[in-house]
Amino acid sequence: MSKDSKPKHPDTRLTTAGRDPEANFGIINPPVYHASTVTFPTVAALHDAEKHRFDRVYYGRYGTPTTFAFEEAVADLEGAAHCVAVPSGLAAIAISLSALLHGGEHALITDNAYFPTAKFANTFLKKFGVTVSYYDPMAPAADIQALIRPETKVVFTEAPGSMTFEVQDIPMIADIAHEAGAKVIMDNTWSAGHFFKPFAHGVDVSIQAATKYLVGHSDAMLGAITTNDEDIYNHIKITQVGLGYATGPDDCYLGLRGMRSLAPRLERHQATGLKLAEWLAARPEIATVLHPALPNCPGHDIWKRDFSGASGLFSIVLKDNYGPGDRARMLDGMELFAMGWSWGGYESLIIPSDPRTMRTTYTWPYNQPVLRLHAGLEDSDDLIEDLRAGLKRLSG
Repeated sequence: MSKDSKPKHPDTRLTTAGRDPEANFGIINPPVYHASTVTFPTVAALHDAEKHRFDRVYYGRYGTPTTFAFEEAVADLEGAAHCVAVPSGLAAIAISLSALLHGGEHALITDNAYFPTAKFANTFLKKFGVTVSYYDPMAPAADIQALIRPETKVVFTEAPGSMTFEVQDIPMIADIAHEAGAKVIMDNTWSAGHFFKPFAHGVDVSIQAATKYLVGHSDAMLGAITTNDEDIYNHIKITQVGLGYATGPDDCYLGLRGMRSLAPRLERHQATGLKLAEWLAARPEIATVLHPALPNCPGHDIWKRDFSGASGLFSIVLKDNYGPGDRARMLDGMELFAMGWSWGGYESLIIPSDPRTMRTTYTWPYNQPVLRLHAGLEDSDDLIEDLRAGLKRLSG
């Protein structure tokens, strides 16, 4: 394959993007460059590097060849011209919102967003004079249009929501935002950029907690911000560097390593997640299963239209006759499902979370919190047996 040709299949791109063996003595994987100081042989070279500091090696905080290799791979995955690697998913959220908003402006944020998104918006953004309001993720177009203000500059979306899994109509929201002169930021972590292509659906900035599926092994903190807009890219890069966010080269290396196996891992996560979701949906202890691939999940038809697959993350709601002690008895005895606040790794996870304390635009329709599950790479039948035993403990 020539250097100028690009393979068309996404799985092939995942194994080739961000690699340049000829530039690294034939070594397949880009090496880890640890660097702070970068030296230059002449004054002219020093000033030239400063002029082009966003796209070449200039100083460690701006990135190294390891950083650039990861950014190239993520941009290719999501169909973007630019990517900025940052130290975490929350850093991606904070930098994107800070770069696109100024005092006196307004941000409209989906009410099912990752909780730290709302916390950042309600504290840091408001502290600097940005007004924030929220919208029901399943609101019709007219309701969202009514929330747009003359000073609205950002509409922040997340599909599906990472706790309650509503799938928003991103193209519809993008049309409304763009007509009003606002930009659309989307948290695309659930699809890992593999099952949803944000820029084909009107998104201006896509963010991921690369900590999750891109790294895939629960051993690195990493975030990514992608865009096709060069002006937005420059604002994001200036904000990242100005705030002192430096992304570790080891973490970028681990992100690249994880991306090489992303396609087959997601196939396994998807298959296991669907098997568990369908099994749980038939259990008498379960009130509902919130999985975008199941017909009862809000936004299922939108998911079928816009997504090419499902990851391994979904939630269940227990029936009303179970209390906190019952849930603790179930969860405390799990053998394969660990309790932890991340997801996207090879291990299965389960956590309780209460949407009743988080929603501001609509009432959570259940009297129970959710149990969020991440289907890992273990054998699906073993995971079902772990859940079966847990549900038995639930009932005493």
